[in-house]
Amino acid sequence: MGGLSVTSRRILETKYRISETAMALFLEEGYENVTVEAVAEASRVSRRTVFRHFESKDELAFPDHTERIGLVQRCLLDADPDTDPVEAVIAATEESLRDFLSRPELVLRRYKLARVVPELRKREVIEHERYVTLTRSFLRDRLPPDTPSFQPIALAALVDAIHRSALGDWARSGGATDAVAALEAGMEWVRRLMVHQSAFSTAPLLLAVLPDAPQTRRVLSSLKDAAEELL
Repeated sequence: MGGLSVTSRRILETKYRISETAMALFLEEGYENVTVEAVAEASRVSRRTVFRHFESKDELAFPDHTERIGLVQRCLLDADPDTDPVEAVIAATEESLRDFLSRPELVLRRYKLARVVPELRKREVIEHERYVTLTRSFLRDRLPPDTPSFQPIALAALVDAIHRSALGDWARSGGATDAVAALEAGMEWVRRLMVHQSAFSTAPLLLAVLPDAPQTRRVLSSLKDAAEELL
């Protein structure tokens, strides 16, 4: 929040305070038993103020997603035109994860809630889909014109799945795992996939007829193992 004005910072702090109060009440009293009025009273704000920040009750646990979507969007828009579009999406995703981890207690509390409240679990899926839609659109616009139409969809979903896996493992462990390292390892795998796909798509095919002998089988098995290591 370093770049925000004093007024904007106060507004955002109020939003987070309302959310943290709501989640505490949800955990203590049960999601269905907590009203927006109860959240407002416990937060010491008016009902109108709650709805100024959140459109509905199931948004109370997600005070950070709109700002984070804006962060990802800025990262993508600010990417140099010469930057590989997949690298731009990876960089934006890494920024997104770091932003998640900047408020660990919020993420851990929400994770716990979403496991027991179906409405919040559904909302969590919807919020993640906003990221996928954004990165998919960016890749569709930036990848070469001859790129197969499935590729932006597949890449956006793959990057998001790795991001969710790293964040989910971290939340399940209570914050004990290294989510950033897990994400970086996953993104290295994505890079290798892209490199090998490019190599396979341009390399000439070699066809050979070999005798069915034990030595031939050993060589083919060794080539198969080497190819699996590359991927």
